[in-house]
Amino acid sequence: MRLVRHPRTAPVPAVPEAPIDIMKHIIAVLLENEPGALSRVVDLFSARGYNIESLTVAPTEDPSLSRMTIQTAGSDDVIEQITKHLNRLIEVVKVVDLTEGPYIERELMMVKVRAVGKEREEIKRMADIFRGRIIDVTDKSYTIELTGDQAKNAAFLEAMDRAAILETVRTGCSGIGRGERVLRL
Repeated sequence: MRLVRHPRTAPVPAVPEAPIDIMKHIIAVLLENEPGALSRVVDLFSARGYNIESLTVAPTEDPSLSRMTIQTAGSDDVIEQITKHLNRLIEVVKVVDLTEGPYIERELMMVKVRAVGKEREEIKRMADIFRGRIIDVTDKSYTIELTGDQAKNAAFLEAMDRAAILETVRTGCSGIGRGERVLRL
């Protein structure tokens, strides 16, 4: 414990600073499907020094709207600021922090691995354990597709021999609220 010394008194214990709780947040944004909208959202994060860990965007069932899923990390205060700034953008229709309630998260990952000789059976077995699918086969490699939360995909990479991994492609996180939670107009 650090002590603070006042000129005329005995040392007084310093007030400990409260720890800042930085957590992963998945923010779903419904925005108008028009040129430049994605750029303005990314600029907002960049201008304020916020980091985007993953970003996915695609049109919704309504072709005039797109759904953006942003994964970021920060304290509750930072996430509140991000949400307020997003809501100020003209193109943004609705913003929801999915992590405030029950949600489902998925990420698609494709991994190209070296697969020769007796390694081929072991890699097939590993893909099966993680419910992956082999989607491309050559005489020297397999390409494996996995869908799951980011922890599952990371566990697959950890379980694989690093030297066997030739290439990894990840889509980034997509999320949807569970049950009756819906992001619509």
